[in-house]
Amino acid sequence: MERLSVNLCGIKLDNPVVPASGTFGFGFEFAELYDINMLGTFSFKGTTKEARFGNPTPRIAECTSGMINAVGLQNPGVDKVISEELPKLKKVFHKKVMANVSGFSVEDYAYTCAKLDSEEQIGWFEVNVSCPNVHGGGMSFGTDPESAAQVTRAVREVTSKPVIIKLSPNVTDIVSIAKACEAAGADGISLINTLLGMRIDLKTKRPVIANKMGGFSGPAILPVALRMVYQVSGAVKIPVVGMGGVSSAEDVIEMMLAGATAVQVGAANLVNPFACKEIIEDLPRVMDKYGIDKLEDIIGGAHNG
Repeated sequence: MERLSVNLCGIKLDNPVVPASGTFGFGFEFAELYDINMLGTFSFKGTTKEARFGNPTPRIAECTSGMINAVGLQNPGVDKVISEELPKLKKVFHKKVMANVSGFSVEDYAYTCAKLDSEEQIGWFEVNVSCPNVHGGGMSFGTDPESAAQVTRAVREVTSKPVIIKLSPNVTDIVSIAKACEAAGADGISLINTLLGMRIDLKTKRPVIANKMGGFSGPAILPVALRMVYQVSGAVKIPVVGMGGVSSAEDVIEMMLAGATAVQVGAANLVNPFACKEIIEDLPRVMDKYGIDKLEDIIGGAHNG
């Protein structure tokens, strides 16, 4: 449906709904439930140079209106993603996919993106400088403008594909980091990743998850995400991919009004595996309710008041 389509860094999406990395695996499992080609695209599981087992268990803690996770970038490593996961995906998903990449050094990021660059199905790189669940990498790059810019430049040098930098909300000035990434050659900004949180078990009097702290996600963080998407989209000239607490068609439209070109859905997939499908199907109804003809027309609309 043309009224739902958007353009993300030069690539057309049939709609702006994108399952977020870490909540959709490599897509194959969800393809057994419904035709995932109805999605705009999706961001596949965070991939690193080497295979990672992830953090010790328990890794998940429930919260009011959300959850905390500390999975720790568990993945089979870039070589296995290329040799096993992408061929399986190609059988069930016939659009460009977003490759989510993480690392523990600038060289790691560049190596993994260079490896994936020749894969035809990859449309964008979503470079995660914001994971709060690993030590010595991830978020440590995303909390400093120059560090984030270094990663951006390194990835920009090894690919001609669009590079979208995924930022952490666990900072005091998200705008300065986004602008540094833009200046270093980023084609887009993706935000927000999870907030840093924890739970304590009253019986054991110890943190619930083995990592002590983890990423807080779910509906409770939507207002924070909207605020940061609004701030960043008003400060940069490149597209913003918004996420954080999105669980309905109304949330998607709110994110787009804040300035998002595309909208990722994360924790909602873990609660309801049909969440993205239902959101896409409901978008025309909500658009009609609020007098919206085309979604592209409302991007950043909240800035025009």
